[in-house]
Amino acid sequence: MDEKISRPIAPEPDTDFVITRVLRAPRERVFQAFTEPADLKRWWGPKGFSVAGARMDLRPGGSYHYALHAADGAVLWGKFQYREIVPPQLLVYTNAFSNAAGELTRHPLSPTWPLELLTTMTFDEHVEGTLFTLRWSLLPGATDDERQTFDRSHDSMDAGWRGTLDQLAAHVETF
Repeated sequence: MDEKISRPIAPEPDTDFVITRVLRAPRERVFQAFTEPADLKRWWGPKGFSVAGARMDLRPGGSYHYALHAADGAVLWGKFQYREIVPPQLLVYTNAFSNAAGELTRHPLSPTWPLELLTTMTFDEHVEGTLFTLRWSLLPGATDDERQTFDRSHDSMDAGWRGTLDQLAAHVETF
């Protein structure tokens, strides 16, 4: 293992949200699906949403700002602020809701949702392709209400991410 790659610590019970998936594609391809705007546009987001208006500056300190359009016409804006990028092994960024100008906002349906989450994605070689692991962690300074909301939301996060990873799998496994 490359010593320069930071690995997240083990999750604390009822704190970090972690989901894994083995994808039947090389890790370079899976990593590309997260780092190329044209790829993200084809699969990113919950089922029933489509990406529009995306802008990416893929470098530590850079960002990915995007709009998700729902079938009912609703628009959700989001923003990643990249912290660490190690192709094709690791992506670390903060994840937040935003407005069209890229300013951070609260979750449109949950005022106690954390303003930002630390996202750590690892892409490990696996006999069947790539072992993808996502970890969402609260940042220091999260309020008690934000912690409680985050902890209570693990089941819905799991369901949402499973749907998103189904779309990712369909995208990367067709190449």
